[in-house]
Amino acid sequence: MAAAMAEKGYVGTSVEDVLKRARVSRQSFYGLFSSKLDCFMAAFDQAIVVLSRRLEDAVAEGGGDPAERFERAVTVYLEALASEPGYARLFLVEVYAAGPEAIQRRSEVQHELAAALAVLMGATGGTARFACQIVVSAVGAMVTPAVAAGDMGALRAVGPPVVEHVRLLLRSGVLNSSGALNS
Repeated sequence: MAAAMAEKGYVGTSVEDVLKRARVSRQSFYGLFSSKLDCFMAAFDQAIVVLSRRLEDAVAEGGGDPAERFERAVTVYLEALASEPGYARLFLVEVYAAGPEAIQRRSEVQHELAAALAVLMGATGGTARFACQIVVSAVGAMVTPAVAAGDMGALRAVGPPVVEHVRLLLRSGVLNSSGALNS
């Protein structure tokens, strides 16, 4: 599904396109999936597994101050997207064409990423968690055009200015040393 959509987009990809790429029969496809959307959602969930594994590995490295932990997480996130362009497109671009169910799932994943970022940064309290949601949403919005254009260099280029911005927030006191927003 991800490979077929990378060529034709969600709307332009038919079940037949998926069948040809996967080299399976229509019967086999419908034995696994009830529809194109069902197949898309399974591919979306697989993209989340790939992304989550990479991020978990980065977090497992541990250590560093909040800025270093953030930089490591953002770098791993961007590299994961760049190394899996089909999944990146599915996760960031085609999800909107797939409709409300897919968009809702994308929103849930974004909240999960923001919660994980808050833990990684040591951010506590509602304001700090909201700041993490803003960062996750902003990064998603900033990388989506690059993914849509297939420009992995532009995708990677988002990282340094975002990291620098978070470092500035930490130095200026907007974020304290534990990653929690000052009130």
